[in-house]
Amino acid sequence: MTTIADVARRAGVSIAAASYALNGTGTISDDTRKRVLAAAEELNYYPNASARNLKRGHTMTIGVFITRFGGNFYEEILEGIHDAVLKTEYELMVCPESHSPPALLTQRQVDGAIVFDSKTKSETLLKLASKRFPIVTLDRSLDSENIFPLLLDNEKGATEAFYHLYEQGARRISFVSGAPDSLDNWERMRAFRREAARHDVDVRLHYGDFTEKSGYRVAQSIVESGVLPEAVFCANDQMAIGFIKAMREAHLRVPEDIAVVGFDDILIAAYMQPSLSTIGASRTEWGATAAQVLIRFLENDRSFPKPFRISTRLIERESSKVRHLE
Repeated sequence: MTTIADVARRAGVSIAAASYALNGTGTISDDTRKRVLAAAEELNYYPNASARNLKRGHTMTIGVFITRFGGNFYEEILEGIHDAVLKTEYELMVCPESHSPPALLTQRQVDGAIVFDSKTKSETLLKLASKRFPIVTLDRSLDSENIFPLLLDNEKGATEAFYHLYEQGARRISFVSGAPDSLDNWERMRAFRREAARHDVDVRLHYGDFTEKSGYRVAQSIVESGVLPEAVFCANDQMAIGFIKAMREAHLRVPEDIAVVGFDDILIAAYMQPSLSTIGASRTEWGATAAQVLIRFLENDRSFPKPFRISTRLIERESSKVRHLE
């Protein structure tokens, strides 16, 4: 295997001079640098990046720990992260969720981390985070100066969903909850119920888990009860899609029999029949912002900015016209 000593010998310089040339450091002449680079090319020699970065004390790599790769929702977040990292000298390493903390994370084999993985415990992140190892979380808020929670503006989105239905005359409204341990779910439910309480609207709660199957089951139970709401707000689009499927099988119409609003604006929401009204946010912006905040910490500030939220907006489509106004 070719070594830096071989390169130095071929170029007729010292090992130190060869190291300076290959790593762009030290004070050497242009002629020496050119001879070393030419020798390295002739010998097909490439510096060992891992060893070089270990010596420098950093890896120039960002780690992303995410629930899964598939699906429009996660793909767009990763696309945003990737696009932002491409504009820097950092590399990107993506790791799917695991039942135990990944070694890349616990052994700090990356310079910093973006975490969207519910399987990684908050206690683990609090222990790992430091000035030398900053973390951006997309799924939780933790009290640490070295952890930055970058979350969606769930309260604004859920509030818009409530008033969209209420101002059309809906008074019998149901909320389909997602996973109980999800911060997003809790914030959406809290905001929706708070606005309903201000107008003396009693929102009925139904419990799902963010999957289409759970939305389907909730709709089945509502249909079987014989007491239909005028409108339903689902904590994510997948549950709304399952809900609408069960309604269709029960020969109920959306929105004529029940108006439905989801959250997330996944790709299929705009193309299904009827098209799904939902709360949307730019997930590419979310991912890009996460990477930018993390790299800024590593490169310059060694501190995070004040917390802020990724903006959400109501996207009105066919599924949410309440029947009162037909």
